[in-house]
Formats: sequence, C-alpha cells, structure tokens
Amino acid sequence: MTGPRCLLALDQGTTSSRAALFAPDGRLLALRSREFPQLYPQPGWVEHDPLAIWESQLAVAQQVIREAGVAPADIAAIGIANQRETTLVWEAATGRPVGNAIVWQCRRTAAACDALRARGWAERVQAKTGLVIDAYFSATKLAWILDHTPGLRRRAARGEVLFGNVDSWLLWRLSGGKVHVTDYSNASRTMLYHIHTLDWDDDLLGELGIPRAMLPRVTASSEVYGTAHPDLLGAAIPLAGDAGDQQAALFGQACFSPGAAKSTYGTGCFLLMNTGQVPVPSRHGLLTTIAWGLGGQVEYALEGSIFIAGAAVQWLRDELRIISSAAQSARLAASIPDNGGVYLVPAFVGLGAPYWDMYARGAVLGLTRGTGRAHLVRAALEAICYQVRDVLEAMGGEAGVTLPALRVDGGAAANNFLLQFQSDLLGVPVERPRITETTALGAAYLAGLAVGCWQDRSEIARRWRLGRRFRPQMAPAAREALYAGWQRAVTRAAGWLQP
Repeated sequence: MTGPRCLLALDQGTTSSRAALFAPDGRLLALRSREFPQLYPQPGWVEHDPLAIWESQLAVAQQVIREAGVAPADIAAIGIANQRETTLVWEAATGRPVGNAIVWQCRRTAAACDALRARGWAERVQAKTGLVIDAYFSATKLAWILDHTPGLRRRAARGEVLFGNVDSWLLWRLSGGKVHVTDYSNASRTMLYHIHTLDWDDDLLGELGIPRAMLPRVTASSEVYGTAHPDLLGAAIPLAGDAGDQQAALFGQACFSPGAAKSTYGTGCFLLMNTGQVPVPSRHGLLTTIAWGLGGQVEYALEGSIFIAGAAVQWLRDELRIISSAAQSARLAASIPDNGGVYLVPAFVGLGAPYWDMYARGAVLGLTRGTGRAHLVRAALEAICYQVRDVLEAMGGEAGVTLPALRVDGGAAANNFLLQFQSDLLGVPVERPRITETTALGAAYLAGLAVGCWQDRSEIARRWRLGRRFRPQMAPAAREALYAGWQRAVTRAAGWLQP
C-alpha cells in the first residue's frame, strides 16, 4: 500500500461505542468513545436501543476522522469489532428496528433454555455449535422476539425483516442497506451455526422456528464486504474486517499459535485460547468457538466467558456509590493489606464458565463489623481474578497445555493492582501490551489484511510490543488459601433463584 493511509476500527461494546484510527505500522492516531443508555425493563432483562448503538458509533467515527485531520479518502478500510450475542431485528425496506436489541447479558430466556435442554438438545447443541445451552446466546433471544411480535415470523419467512448481531446491524447501516453479512466468529456465537459444516443448522432453526431467510450471509473475517455510503463518512471506504470483540482482541494480541491465550477485562471478562484448525470439545463448561476465518481457513478457540468483570466496579460506582471513579478502585484496594476474609461473587446475571448457572445471584460473604468500603472494593477486583483462574484451570486441562504467560487488555487492564493480583493468583506472568486497545487493533488488522496493508500474520505479530510484565510475588500457600475461600463463596451463591 502506498501513501500515508490509515485504518478505521469501530469497536462497538456493551456500554459504549468506540472508534480508533490506526497508522499502517499499528500506531494509534486517534480514539474516541461515547456511552449510550442501558435499559433494564424488568429484573434480569437488559436491552439497548439499536438506533442509539448506531448513532453513537457513527458519531465517534466521524469525530476521530475530523479530529485526526485525515481525509476520508485516505482511510484504506474499516474493520468492525462488536459486542457478541446481542440480538437485533429490523425491517429490510426501512431499517426500522423491531423493538430494542436484547443484550447478551439478558436472562429473559432462561426458562426457554431449560425447556430446550429438557427436550434432549444439550448434547446436540454442543456437538453442532460448540456452545452450551444458555440465555447468553442469540438463538433463544431471536426466538423470543419472533414469539412476542405478532406476525413477525411470517414477515421473516418472506425476508421482510432481518436478524443480526451488532456487526450485521452496523455493516447494513454503513452500506446503506446493501450488505447483510456476518463473519464466522460472530455466527459461531448465535447457537444456530454448525461450526463444523460451516452453515446455519436447519435442525436448530426448525426447533426454534427461525426462518433462514432472515439470517445474514456468513463470510470470512477479513474480506471486502462492500463500501460505506459516502454520505456517512465522506468517502466510499471499503468495509473489510469483521469479528466478535473477543476474537478481534485475540487477533490484536497476535495470539496466532495454538496455546496462545489472552484475557480481555471489560464489562465482562473473556479468555480465549487459540487451538488452531482443531476444534477442541470441552467437558468442563468452556466453549468451542470459531476464532476467525482467513484465507479460506477457519481457526478455532476455546473460550471462557465471565459475565461480570468491570461491571462490578461500575456497580460500586453507580449503585453503591462507594467510589467516584474506576481509577479510584486500585488505590482503595491497595490501601489495606488483604481482603479481610471478604469475598464478592458478582453473579448479577448468573455465572458463566465454567459454572453456567443461570440461577446464581450476587453475594457478599465474610462480612464483619470491621469491614469497610476498601474491603468491598478489593473483593470486587479480586473476584475478577478468581473467575479468570476458574476458567484457566479448565482451559489448561482441555487443551493439554501449560500457560507460560497471559496477555491482557481491555479497560480494566489499566488497573495495576488487578493485574498484579492476577499474576499472583495464577502463578504466571501477566503481560500488558503498549497498545491496550487490542480489540480495535484486531479489527484494523483484519481490515488491513483484506486490502493489502500487510502480507500476512507474521508481519502483524512482529508489531506486538510489551508495555509491562507483572510477575507473581505471592507465596503458593497464600495463593491457594485465597482461592479455596473463593470456591466456598461460589457454592453459597449458586442456584440462588429457583427455576
């Protein structure tokens, strides 16, 4: 590629929409973020306004282009990374959303998942999709929308309404309604996609009453899908990269070899380990998922999904109001020598891997008269790290590898207390790269590969730079005692609600 062209990454997350401009050498040129409303119509329900997602994402994209002083024609391509599983339906003719998006955190379809399991689908779903039956995924959310909107299923069968996760919604809007696609990684998160045959599964579609006509076409993660409408960003920029946010972060962390792993600390916490071209089935509550599709090849990953990570710190700030900012949490946690025996199990929307307990709920245990706000804050940060260890214990056994180090990213990766405790608890180094916006960087890399910015992944891997390495400092006996306390706490929170 010639000239000082750059890449635009759109990182659409659960609580905010972000846009980043990267130079071809991977340098971050500009970054902007905008939060949008979280909607909680009933306990356990979580929704987003699809237009708020779109408008916030478009606004920050326009903002970074303007503030960086980049001519739109000098943007080589756009890559998208997105919150996964969140389910949207919109009219093909008008683009008008059919109600709010049902967010990945939403638990409204827990009973439907129980019913599906009771009908004997658990093993078949895992064999076909690599997933466990859970309200987390898109399938039962989409069925709920079709069931609760009169006449919608008939319209869907005629192709009058379209389904997509957030990536499909953004690509459709950016292209002016010309592109209705998703990539392999996002398709593999719907609980409707057969990750071995690489097609939507007719048996699951039939069981849930979902018409194939409303589904997006599944494509590679790095491919030119179309162009952005020039009225939106000022030029017909190629739309060339698409991956679920966690797979994009795995790519941005250059975890290209089997056994390489990363943990993203965002609203939730997501650990992915590359398993190459071999899908590794899980017996311990992990997910077998598609990492990406590139150059005619699909590669796989093992994933552990933790529903509440940074969201626990937001809860301390917004609901309990015992901290004024997320940055304050590190200072408070470090102000006391230990957790004082206090454990927080942040099962606000159930527990993800490796427990998959839709009926668990949050709990604080070990309170005494001497417990103060610093103990609660420290317990919230420690809980993130305990959950990561839960997943990595299972992951190492499944993949048959010993993790040499853990690469980390996401907003909470700026918290030095968190990363030091994580290293202590795992007993391995934790590595934070210089550029922690690895989700956006991964989307940019995927888009850049499609338009010739880089020749191959080895060129990308050479660009990864270490920012700081955290090494374990805790005695093994202390580490195991703390972890045993966490395991006891989880048993108290498990199954709190009755199905």
